[in-house]
Order: sequence, then structure tokens, then C-alpha cells
Amino acid sequence: MSWIDWTIVILPVTILLGLAWYSKRYARGVVDYLAAGRVAGRYVISVGDMTAGLSVITLVAGVEQNYQTGYGISFWNLILAPVAIVLALTGFCTYRWRQTRCLSKGQFIELRYGSKSFRIITAIVSTLAEAITNAIGPAIAANFFIYYLGLPHKVMIFGVGLPCYVILVTLCLALALLIIWPAGRISLLITDCCQGLLSYPIFVIIVGFIFLNFSWGSDIAPIMADRAAGQSFIDPYDISQLRDFNIFALVVSLTSSIINRASFIGNDTSNSGRTPHEQKMAGILGAWRNGMALVMILVVAVMVITFMNSSRFSKPNDRFATNSNEIRKSLSCRVLEQVVEDPELRSAINTKINALPDETHIVGVNKPLAQYQTLNRETQSNLDAQYFDTVREELGDNPKGREQFQEYRTLYQQMMMPTVMRKIFPVGLLGLFCLLMVMLLISTDDTRIFNAAGCVFQDIILPFYKKRLTPEKHLFLLRISSLGATLFFFVIAIFFRQMDYIHMFTTIMAAFWLGGAGPIMVFGLYTRFGNLTGAWCALFFGSGTSMLGLFLQRNWAEIVYPWIERHGWTGAIDNALRTLSGPFEPYIHWRMDAVKFPINSYEIFFISMILAISSYIIGSLLTYKPFDLDKLLHRGIYSDGTEVKPTPWSIRNIFNKLISITPEYTKSDKIIAWSVFIYTFGYKILLSFIVVVIWNAISPWPLDWWKKYFLIFSLVIPAIIGVITTVWFCWGGVVDARRLFIDLKNRKEDANDNGQVFQADDKK
Repeated sequence: MSWIDWTIVILPVTILLGLAWYSKRYARGVVDYLAAGRVAGRYVISVGDMTAGLSVITLVAGVEQNYQTGYGISFWNLILAPVAIVLALTGFCTYRWRQTRCLSKGQFIELRYGSKSFRIITAIVSTLAEAITNAIGPAIAANFFIYYLGLPHKVMIFGVGLPCYVILVTLCLALALLIIWPAGRISLLITDCCQGLLSYPIFVIIVGFIFLNFSWGSDIAPIMADRAAGQSFIDPYDISQLRDFNIFALVVSLTSSIINRASFIGNDTSNSGRTPHEQKMAGILGAWRNGMALVMILVVAVMVITFMNSSRFSKPNDRFATNSNEIRKSLSCRVLEQVVEDPELRSAINTKINALPDETHIVGVNKPLAQYQTLNRETQSNLDAQYFDTVREELGDNPKGREQFQEYRTLYQQMMMPTVMRKIFPVGLLGLFCLLMVMLLISTDDTRIFNAAGCVFQDIILPFYKKRLTPEKHLFLLRISSLGATLFFFVIAIFFRQMDYIHMFTTIMAAFWLGGAGPIMVFGLYTRFGNLTGAWCALFFGSGTSMLGLFLQRNWAEIVYPWIERHGWTGAIDNALRTLSGPFEPYIHWRMDAVKFPINSYEIFFISMILAISSYIIGSLLTYKPFDLDKLLHRGIYSDGTEVKPTPWSIRNIFNKLISITPEYTKSDKIIAWSVFIYTFGYKILLSFIVVVIWNAISPWPLDWWKKYFLIFSLVIPAIIGVITTVWFCWGGVVDARRLFIDLKNRKEDANDNGQVFQADDKK
């Protein structure tokens, strides 16, 4: 990058660090540090959550997935839209959670199930799952910047060769800790909100550049439509042969979005709203806040698909100084540097890679493109296949070779996007995109480190204190916990090895907690019958199944499959897998594979959730004892006067009741709620989905119609909405950020409000 690009990156990051340290003066107590004093407004929460959720790993994983499956499957994702909106409009879990006034999910678990030991065990499980899942963020980001900036894998410092990967991971985590240390949640909310305000215009600029340089009719649509039967990138009725990210994955996501609504709640901004209603409104605004961000991810993925597969970019061209064949060869060689330690073997493979003939895919002349996993050379083609086949053949069909090939293929697919963007972005835009990635890296890593640190201290260490901590000591220990969590992230990131799709890894790793957490949290908030026995059963069967699946996946190629092969069981297990998956094919397709565990992460996760729900209900009913839910939620006789009484149903308020409008809603709140409802159910569900499904049931659309549908409903309209919401949320974020400082300054501190739970006979 040029000095212009580096200036674009360094100056805003320096200002953000200064803002974080300025906010230290407002962190006077534990509630300030953990929950921003519970005085945050809806926009500062919503914009901050956008940047905290949209990370480098999100972009890399999104492009990686869509390079394999395209966007035909995204049509069916519209089924998720009404569920997400109903959950937001009703405040499902988030409203009740804010009513509990708990500072962590561990505090809630101890209050709900009456067991300090269960609080500690669940905190350990959830923290490990969350921390290991999130610790790959710095790992992915470090690789991203190595490939995007063209950095060497090793750098010489004072004559010593140091891995650039380790240096970048250290830098990433150091930046995150510098944001966390001064004021915890306050500095996170402020800096995340500011990063969001800076990110919105960058989204618009990147989308504009891609639209100006890639023609829909000439470049994008032809290559997106040229796919093998059953693997369409555009037609949602022609996706039956897609593996991994398919219709069944959608079912799993739908199930998890409901049952795990509260599973990671507590150590995030869900405690920060100035009222339960404000917290609920922040969730409702989530329907609008991600508009331009999602468009950018989609457009970047489409650009990578087009550039790497279209014949217009396979040879030297007049638009860019590189072509797809050059990128494939240079990318392969760079990945092999990282994966293959033996220099002689690596040199031999590189020689063969560089000798491979350049390929050009001409639409209508060559065979349709297809996923590599289902490659049939006689009927289909894949431009990455000759590179994969060459590397796999040279590495050998042995446990070590299979493992190295799996790691090579995964990194090749993930690092394609930064390699392409580095080659085609001009000066200025290179810096803007790098700044965006740095901001998304900081906002995600600092939030996740802080969440892990809060959980460790509040739910694992704090329960052992028999006396109430002073605010000064509590804040000091929270900061030390953040340092410890940062070191834990560092260790995981350093030793992390890429073996699968990012979405697959994060799904199965998070399932270590999410597999059993759903009923523990949701049923704990909404039922009286749930008890400690049921909660233990859910944790054992749900999380235990996920842990077993994770072990099999991570050790399959090197340990498990060779062990099965030595015992001669491959044929019998393959027959069993075929029998079990047979009724659900083609969406669940289990076959023995020497490289990859046959059952994918989504399938393991679904089995875990079903076992957890069933065991929770059975265990609770067998040892039934009703729980006083009103006391937990500060309702009824336990109300302190802030409880909002529900209004009865009537003809006049039936529509308001349907979207959970309560007396707390102002006129503008009602406009926001109705806009979300009409946009989701009127536009996205009725017009974009139901009408289209009925039309295709009567008269199936040709592929050209699906091209137009994708352009209009996935690109043009979301881009227009994204521009509008960019202005809206920028203004709301600025106003709310200013008010947050004022409210923090005027807030009265309660030293006893620190998350500790004492029984009646405990010493205070």
C-alpha cells in the first residue's frame, strides 16, 4: 500500500484509541464497566452491535461459503426473516432478561436453578466454547492481512526469523486490549459506535466501485447462471446437489435462532439499555442497521466468483493488472509455504503448480461449473480442481498428506478474497478497505475478549468470594481478567489450524455450549417447571454430543479414519451411514471419506439440540417442583414500581398487540415497529417470497427471470435501503453517543449492584 493508504488506516485508529482512553473517566463502578451504567440508548447499542458482529471473519467466511454455493439457497433464507422479526418485535428473551437485572448469565443461572456449582460449570463450558470459537478471529484476521498486504510469512528482526502470523495476532489482540482496559463496556460501546459511523460510508464506496467495474449483464449474470444441474447459484429450485450449506442447514439455523435466543445473553450489550423497552427497541432496529453491510458482503462475494471464473478475467485484460490464472498460481504457492514444512516437497509441488496450463471457462462452450466435492470430470468442470488434484496427489494418500491437503484447500478458499481485492483495488480504496477490516477486527475482538473475561470473573471467580467486593477491587480484577482472556485468545490463535469452512468450525465449536444451552436459558426465562435436574440433563446430552462430534471432526483424517481402516470397518460403517441418511437425501448425505468426517457440523449441532430439549423436559418433569418466576422478573408482589402492566386484548388494539406494541411505545417507536413489520411481512415475505413461490408452483420461472429477481431483490433494492439507513443510523448514533456521556456523568452508583448472589445466611 502507498503512504496515502497507510495514512487512511493509521489516523482514524489513533483517534479511536484516544476516545477509548477518554471514556475512562466515566467508569466509576462495576455496572459502568460491565453494562455502560445501564443508560445506553437504542442507536448506540444497535450501531455498536453491527460493528461488533460484522468482523473480518464474517466477511471471509461469507465469501468462502458463497463461492461454493452461490445465492440460490439465499432465497429460502427468507423463511428466517419473519422468525427474526417476531422475536425482535416481541422482545423474546431480551425483554425478560433485562427484567431480571442480572449482570451475567451465570448470575441468572444461579438465581433460576439455585446452584452455585451449576453456575460455575456452565460458565466454564460457555466460556470455553465462546472463547475458542471467537479466538479464531485474530487467526483469520492475521492470515487475511498477510495475504491482503502481501506480507511474507516470516520477517527478519535482528537476524532472527519471526513468523509474521504471530506478530499480527499479537498486534490485533493488543489493539483490542487497549480499547477494553480503560472503561470496559463504555469504551466498547463508544468506539464500536464510532467505527460503525465510519464504516457505513466505506460500505457505500466499495459497493459503488464494484458496480462500476463489473457489469451485471456481461460479467456477473452469465457466470453465476452457468452451473451444473442441482448446483445453481441463482435458481432456488435447482440446488438439491449442494452439500454442507443447503436446505437442512437452513432448518438448523431456524431452530437455533429460537431455542438459543438467550444462550450467549448477559455478557454483551443486552444489559446496557436504559430500560427493558430501550433494549427491545435496539433489537427491533437490528432489522435495519445491517442493510449496507450485508449488501457489501454479497457484492464482494459476487465479484470474487465473477473474477475467478469468467473468461473475461482469465487472461490479461484492460480492466485490471492481473488475471484469475495468475492469482490461482500465486495463491497456491503462498498457501503451500504456510502448510508444507518440507522445502523439497513444497518446491516440487510449486513446480508442478506453475506448470499447470491456464484455463478459460467460456459460457455455453465449456461444461457447467460445479463444486469440487462432487466433481465428475466427464460432465462438469471446476477451475480450482487441477490445483487441488495436483496438491493432493503430491502430498500422498496417507494420514499426514490428507491432513495437509485439507488445510491447504481450506486456506486456499479463504484467502482467495483478500488476494483478489489486493490486486484489483486502486490507491485510496486499498487503504479504505484495510481501515474497514482493522475497525471490524478491533470491534469484534475487543467485544469477544471482554465478554469472555466478564464471564470468567463474574461467573467462575466471583461466586467464591464470601464478602462483597469494593468497586475499586472489582474493577481491578475485571481488568486483570481481560488481560487473562487476551492471553487465552493468543494461545488459541497461535496453535489454531484451518481444517474446515469457517462457518462449519464456528458452528460445531459454539455447539459445545449451544447444544445444551437453549432449554437451560429459554425455559429458565419462560417456564416454571424447569429445574436443576433438567438443566444438568440438557448440558450433559446436548453439549456432550457436540463435544464428541468436534473430536471426530478434528481427528478424522489423521487418527480416526486410519484406526477404522486398520480394523476393517470402513465398509460396515459406510453402509450404516447410507442407511441412516437415506430417508433425508439429498440434503443429508453421509458417506465414508478418508479426508473429512461424514457428518457435518450443522447435522451434529441439530442432533445436540434435539437431545438437549428432550432431556431437559423429561428430567424436569420427573423431579417437578414449580419455580417462583415473578420473583426472578421483579413482577407482581416483587415489583418496585417500574413494572409495565399488560393491556387486555380488544378490537382497537389487536394489530398493536400482534406486533407487541405496549404503552411504553412513543409515536416514533410505533412508526419504527410498523415499518419493520410491513417491510418484513409485506415486502420480504409476501412480495419477495410467497408470491414468487406461488407463481413458480403454477408456472416455473426460466433462469433469465431468476437473474432479474436476484439483481432487483438482492442487490438494487437492498442497496437503496442501505443508503437510506446509512444516513438514519449515522444521525441516531451521534445523538445517542452524546447522550450516553451525559447520562453516565449524572448516574448514581450502587456499590451493591455487582453481580454477587448471597443466600440469606451468607455474610454481607
